[in-house]
Amino acid sequence: MLCIISPSHDPYFNLASEEYLLKCFQEDLFLLYRNKPSIVVGKHQNTLAEINYAFVRERGIVVARRISGGGSVFHDMGNLNFAFITSGKDGEMVDYGRHTQPVIDAMGSMGLEVTLGKRNELLLGGKKISGTASHVFKRRSLHHGTLLFSSRMGDLSDALKVQHSRFNDRAVKSVRSKVTNIQDHLVEKMDLDDFQNRLLGYIFNNTDKAVSYQYNDKDMNEIRHLKDSKFSTWEWNFGYSPKYEFSKKLVFKSGNLALHMNVEKGIIKDVNFEGEFMTTKDIHGLEDVLVGTIHDPETLRNRLSGINVADYITGLENEVLLSGMF
Repeated sequence: MLCIISPSHDPYFNLASEEYLLKCFQEDLFLLYRNKPSIVVGKHQNTLAEINYAFVRERGIVVARRISGGGSVFHDMGNLNFAFITSGKDGEMVDYGRHTQPVIDAMGSMGLEVTLGKRNELLLGGKKISGTASHVFKRRSLHHGTLLFSSRMGDLSDALKVQHSRFNDRAVKSVRSKVTNIQDHLVEKMDLDDFQNRLLGYIFNNTDKAVSYQYNDKDMNEIRHLKDSKFSTWEWNFGYSPKYEFSKKLVFKSGNLALHMNVEKGIIKDVNFEGEFMTTKDIHGLEDVLVGTIHDPETLRNRLSGINVADYITGLENEVLLSGMF
């Protein structure tokens, strides 16, 4: 087994590296990495329905999509991510118990009683410390998960605080759980570097033919290309979301507005404004301006530049309308 510690804290790079290692290597692999503050959504999720968009934008938190299913998770430098990439037989590749057991055993060697939950999460003291997910490519499987060591729990909660009621879709919904940091349960004091080294050392000592591996120039170039062409793009992180309906009510100084949109591949297919408000221009003209635009704040802001929304809906400012579209 090749054991790798990523040289990067860029979530787009690290998610790209998982796909690259899965598809381009034959050896079994164990990967560890940490990401700067980011939300990572599952492959089949509606990104906007999973994140607190205003908080994420204000804090500069990266939003990324992974190739595996499951729910959204928060990453920061107090969170350690692990991945096992292995080859196997058809029908035997997805085995959460087998792929989480080495991590459970490693933490057991540190005096931590960790168990695998019903949703394949890792539990410590009855609270979640890890969400896990998997992805199969041909006869190769990726099993990966988070390990909350000293994450900022306030940021985690605020970044994932959303109102699913605004969205009507068939996307996979995240299930929120009570979480805890591993550091708070350790008898022996250690920081995250110590914890990472202990975890890696356990895998080395308890896995046949485990050797250290560092990315070479070819690896780095391939991963960066995959990052630039896929994992850092709006099309993958937002546009890949399943089609959805979005509804929200706005109350402003001279009326109220109910906004309804249908969005497919991130593009607004139709929009409808209803409510109690005065108008001097045909409201359908404003609706037509928005149709065909991607559901993204800056794109919509640019689309509305040169247009005074109050001409269509008296008393409604452009920025207030934009805030109501997310």
